[in-house]
Amino acid sequence: MKREKKITPNYPEPTTEPTTVEEPIITYSNTAMRTIGLMGMTGKKDYSTIKNENDLINVIRTGVPRRVMDNLMSITDISMTEMAAIIHTSDRTLRRYTPSQKLSQEQSERMVELARLYTRGEEVFGSLPEFRQWMNSQLATFGNKKPKDYLDTSLGIAMITDELGRIQNGIFA
Repeated sequence: MKREKKITPNYPEPTTEPTTVEEPIITYSNTAMRTIGLMGMTGKKDYSTIKNENDLINVIRTGVPRRVMDNLMSITDISMTEMAAIIHTSDRTLRRYTPSQKLSQEQSERMVELARLYTRGEEVFGSLPEFRQWMNSQLATFGNKKPKDYLDTSLGIAMITDELGRIQNGIFA
């Protein structure tokens, strides 16, 4: 009697560990850290624990000091009058704030949005000066207005961010 060789399929052993997909934390981390850098808060006590953009929510909730606004005005080339319009207050009120005085939650959120936008713009254009020049240019996409004119609303900032995505991907209207 002839013996037949038994063939068994070579399947991988089943695992009890669930398969998970890890998010690219490095990308989030770099964006959040660059945002904190543009805000001028790198290495500061309350900002040293920020690892990703989710951590920025607590920063917004607790408020950012006025010196963040000063730093952003310097980096973005936004004047005190323009910044007052962006955060919906008078420049006289802004001038009364001390550098360590916390901005309101709404004003803090706008500071974080601006820092994130300028971080993104720097990534797309390769440098802040080139992005600032684009922000000050009248563009058909924005009804022949400057993108900078849309910084006073979250929707306006989202529109600028969307346009940056189109520019990065080579999609022109």
